[in-house]
Amino acid sequence: MAAAWRLAARDGLASISMRELGREVGLRAQSLYGYFAAKDDLYDAMFRQGHEQLRAVLDLAPLPVGQPLDEAIEEVRRRLRTFVDFCNADPTRYQLLFQRVVPGWEPSAASYALAVEQLESLRIVLHQLGVEREESVDLWTALITGLTSQQLSNDPGGDRWARLVDEATDMFLAHALPDPPAATTTPPPGGTPT
Repeated sequence: MAAAWRLAARDGLASISMRELGREVGLRAQSLYGYFAAKDDLYDAMFRQGHEQLRAVLDLAPLPVGQPLDEAIEEVRRRLRTFVDFCNADPTRYQLLFQRVVPGWEPSAASYALAVEQLESLRIVLHQLGVEREESVDLWTALITGLTSQQLSNDPGGDRWARLVDEATDMFLAHALPDPPAATTTPPPGGTPT
């Protein structure tokens, strides 16, 4: 798996060659088929591993019952920062987990269930904050992946978009909550308070 990730980072996910992977690990390509029946199975294993890694760093638990709203919002910000940092740490993994970069490939139902579990935990946490509409959950995921994509595309290794996480959270909540809390983020250097 480590060799497959290295090849994907070097050549692109869609360009992984079983022959090249075999060379990387000292096996003939035919021998790899004892591990993966097809290249799609390799992608599936990588997808599953990536989501398992995300689950290991991202707190999927519901927010504590009775937690004050300002503390709950800060916890959501912390989780979002963790997610963005995780994605920015490995652009290739981000592409496989959240973009459709391998033409025609889709994860198996078992692997996809890990992604669904993470989305459902997000839905529960947003509901605990008071976000009720399914469209708002869609907006939240678009906002998160949009910030992440911008960061990876336009400032790799930097933090130009990653540092907007708290401001984006406040903007989202001001839109999505029936009674939004007052914004509490500190403005970016040279910016104005929100």
